Amino acid sequence: MESTPQLYRTLVSVLSCHKNWLDLRHLKTLGWMMTGLILSREISLGAWALYVHSRAQYVASSIRRFRRFLDNDRIDVPRLYAPLLHQALQGWDRGTVFVALDTSMLWNTYCIVRLSLIYRGRAIPIVWKVLEHGSATIAYQYYYTLLDQAAQVLFPFHCRVVFLADRGFADTQLMGHLQSLGWHFRIRIKDNFWLYDGKGILPRKTGSFRLRAGHPRFWHQVEITQARFGPLHLAMGRPLDSNERWMVISDEPTSLETFREYGLRFDIEENFLDDKSNGFQLEASCIRSAPALERLCLVLAVATLYLVSQGTHIVETGQRRRVDAHWFRGSSYLKIGWNWVRRAMSRNDKTRLNHLALSPQPDPEPAMASRKQHDKRTQPRFYGEVREAA
Repeated sequence: MESTPQLYRTLVSVLSCHKNWLDLRHLKTLGWMMTGLILSREISLGAWALYVHSRAQYVASSIRRFRRFLDNDRIDVPRLYAPLLHQALQGWDRGTVFVALDTSMLWNTYCIVRLSLIYRGRAIPIVWKVLEHGSATIAYQYYYTLLDQAAQVLFPFHCRVVFLADRGFADTQLMGHLQSLGWHFRIRIKDNFWLYDGKGILPRKTGSFRLRAGHPRFWHQVEITQARFGPLHLAMGRPLDSNERWMVISDEPTSLETFREYGLRFDIEENFLDDKSNGFQLEASCIRSAPALERLCLVLAVATLYLVSQGTHIVETGQRRRVDAHWFRGSSYLKIGWNWVRRAMSRNDKTRLNHLALSPQPDPEPAMASRKQHDKRTQPRFYGEVREAA
């Protein structure tokens, strides 16, 4: 089918935007793996091999080719991926970017640690690593190098960076590292953190505060843990529509906006769902090696970046409803881009599919299959602002 090599040629053109390829065979193999992934909609080397056009007569030859790529220690993931992300972020020289750190487990054996760029309801991978580790909770020593790698990726854009993370990453070593990078942070903390203010009102454990639903409390110039790390700022609250307590520590003065900013962190969970049940079906993979899974994540990351770029272009050019049946946008940019590429391939369309650009502008048409659930998850409701300490 002519559409398959057409997509492959387009992807090779996109991947060729930089010269960091030590071997052009690596570039071509990644192009075929992405082609197979996009068209088959699953992570299966055998399924991908069916889309390869080459002189090889047997599908096993293509499977071995993919396997060699995943097992090849010469494949430098950051070196190959960072220039593609740089290309997509051209024009992001000002403003604020939000990045989120989270983990995801595979088969209760491997832990993916990923730092991602929050983008229009989803998250674009920046850096990642895979650990053979039986828990989603990991210590600072296992992921701190990712922060330095990400800082190098984002450095050319001179943006204000705000880091988001859940309670599993509430670590003063991490906070100190972020401050050394010049990044700001909004990190949720646990109930057992000691809080000090030097005014005689504290110390108290954060879990000892009684929080009325809908009435947030804000503390400023405080210190946390018995090491007295600070000064920091704390937002505490229990949303009207939830029994869950939100306690978010920040390096900047807190307000109701702090809760909204922290809520953006949930978009990285959508990205992990895209990798698994909602899109790429990662858990169906037969790969059982941490280094090989890191290179497999490269395939997923480049595919995500590429498809979200197509989706961004389609929405901004007013063509969304050709592939999204909803009156208002009901599909993610990933799904819109994916459907657009598959539509073009099914029709042997000559439409340009080589866009690799993310817009720095606010989302003109936020996707939400359920507005109520979206707002409940990302924008907790409070009556108003109540300050407890100056």
